[in-house]
Amino acid sequence: MRRNRTATLALIAATGSGLLLAPPARADQNSCGRAAVGSGWYGDNRARLQQLVDQYGTCGRRHKPVAVFDWDNTVVKNDVGDATMFWLLRNGKIRQPADWSATSRFLTPAAATALADACTALARPGAPLPTGTPAGAGCADEINAVYGTAATRTGAAAFAGWDRRTTEPSYAWLAQLTQGWTAREIRGFAAAARTENLAAPIGATQQVGTGTATGWVRYYDQQRDLVNTLQKAGFDVWISSASPQPVVEVWAKGVGIDADRVIGIRNTTTRGGRLTPHLQGCGSVPDGADTMITYIDGKRCWINKEIFGVRGADAEKVQPAARRQVFAAGDSDTDISFLRDATALRLVVNRNKNELMCRAYENGDGRWIVNPMFIEPKPQKPAPYPCATTGYVDHDGTKGPVLRPDASVIPDQTDSVY
Repeated sequence: MRRNRTATLALIAATGSGLLLAPPARADQNSCGRAAVGSGWYGDNRARLQQLVDQYGTCGRRHKPVAVFDWDNTVVKNDVGDATMFWLLRNGKIRQPADWSATSRFLTPAAATALADACTALARPGAPLPTGTPAGAGCADEINAVYGTAATRTGAAAFAGWDRRTTEPSYAWLAQLTQGWTAREIRGFAAAARTENLAAPIGATQQVGTGTATGWVRYYDQQRDLVNTLQKAGFDVWISSASPQPVVEVWAKGVGIDADRVIGIRNTTTRGGRLTPHLQGCGSVPDGADTMITYIDGKRCWINKEIFGVRGADAEKVQPAARRQVFAAGDSDTDISFLRDATALRLVVNRNKNELMCRAYENGDGRWIVNPMFIEPKPQKPAPYPCATTGYVDHDGTKGPVLRPDASVIPDQTDSVY
């Protein structure tokens, strides 16, 4: 016990943080043995992560400490939702809707008209669109423009009227365009896309419609190792992603996370098990309202609901420390709420996202660590993050300053980990 206490104090001195709230696990409680974090981390991040593992990790605890990772660009490089969308378009697996405006309650009339003009003549409602053929290239281009740029090919806004803190309509739209298939069929499509994207060389592109798109994905070795280390140490490890549930289930297997530990965008289904264009709700949002996906505050809600069993509107609120994850990892402003909820340590992969980097660099409670992207890291952002002016995006899209819990303003922050 004295040796464990001495080692812990030495590590705190080395890292400059005594942030972990639980007492160190006794060696005789841990039937797993010591789980060691691997190499490849920036600065003292490996030491900070090892401190987390040593202090919280024990197979002997009745209630496992919870760790939650975002997926796209946090555990993997690039976006598995994008990879799936491109595969669906190249292979003609998006079904013609009876009415394009019914694919998203936030789709604008201009976008619905553009999609109908490009796609309606190609297939009857319910049949797959031939977007992988020359005849269907224009349809593929229009769908890809709406999905990837939130605008039509002529530049008209594709979505309007959504809450910027609970949903992102283009992310949701991918899940909604899987309508008519079963979750099992979508897993099959995702598996085929996964095989192609892992086999393609880094930097590869692919043709989608008449254009090109990113054609490769890679697991981050350091994150795969961290997930496995946490699991060995007795953590309950989850994924929370704004990609479709069946898609993330397929990819998560590659780091040893089972489908029942994945929280993605979830469609409602017909009695026959086919996916509808509507989404499951969370908190005060019912199924079919399509306004609360795993995005910013929506991630908090879904984590509280699925991991901690919080029901109703209370799932949208910050929970007591005992009912929150001890560790979280993310890369984007979409992850900010569930990262802030983590009680012990928060890992940020730096992709130059304003609100996230403002909070991570300000590091007001000493529980944030920042790591460059593990593959193709971004160069230093030349200008400071606009924390004091426009770093925060409110529910209606209004930009403003990033605030601390006491409502004081976080000053602009310099990009220092790249």
